[in-house]
Amino acid sequence: MLVAFSAVSALALITAFIFRAGLPIMMKVGLGDFIFSNEWRPTDASPSFGIFPMIMGSLAVTAGAMVIGVSLGLACAIVLTQFCHPRAVSVLKPAIELLAGIPSVVFGFIGVVILVPLIRQYLGGWGLSVLAASLVLGIMMLPTVTSITVDALQAVPRSYGDGSIALGATKWQTTHMVLLKAAGSGIMAAVILGMGRAIGETMAVIMVIGNWLDVPHSILDPARTLTSNIALEMGYSAGEHRQALFATGVVLFVIIMAVNTAALAFSRHHLRKAGMR
Repeated sequence: MLVAFSAVSALALITAFIFRAGLPIMMKVGLGDFIFSNEWRPTDASPSFGIFPMIMGSLAVTAGAMVIGVSLGLACAIVLTQFCHPRAVSVLKPAIELLAGIPSVVFGFIGVVILVPLIRQYLGGWGLSVLAASLVLGIMMLPTVTSITVDALQAVPRSYGDGSIALGATKWQTTHMVLLKAAGSGIMAAVILGMGRAIGETMAVIMVIGNWLDVPHSILDPARTLTSNIALEMGYSAGEHRQALFATGVVLFVIIMAVNTAALAFSRHHLRKAGMR
């Protein structure tokens, strides 16, 4: 029990620390101005602390990464568990999981060297963009989504699939209408963990997103996320500037908690519906 509560205590201490450091500047500037203002000039004689461009940048990159990572991860898991030869699975699954061990700076470097020039040449813009960051994060979250989804699909009782096949359903109909629904809570857990990886990633995003202090209006526009803003400016910040960066962490904390709560509520609702059936 002591070991279990130590993890909760550490989370509570982190929460208290960032709120204590960040709330004063939020109260001074005003919560509405801090969140919805587009002006971020912390080092001016008359500083402005508005993080709305960073919030929109974080949401844009996370949404793009979710579209790429969840769709590819779910597709990989379905192929590995339902349509792939066991020998191929023994090679492909460890190879996908190996991606989780690659440092994020390596993904960022590959994105800068290969992905950014391709976007600049064939799609236009600077190359350093929301699209580049979304692609990099989507690949980074792929092993998490794939691995957990594979475990969720393998945990579904075999009788579910056998019964569907016996009633005349095809392999794909059984996978789509039976297995995916039965493994819904596990798939949602995979999505939540992948989303946490996308929102919290810093180094790879800094290298490929362009770090432009403006609201992105296109996937080819550069942007700046909440995490990259903290990482880029914490080293030389002081006074109210440092407090504003901690307040940025408070906003990020609240966003992550809200997203996770909504996802867990959806998962519980799915389980209740499955139980009623």
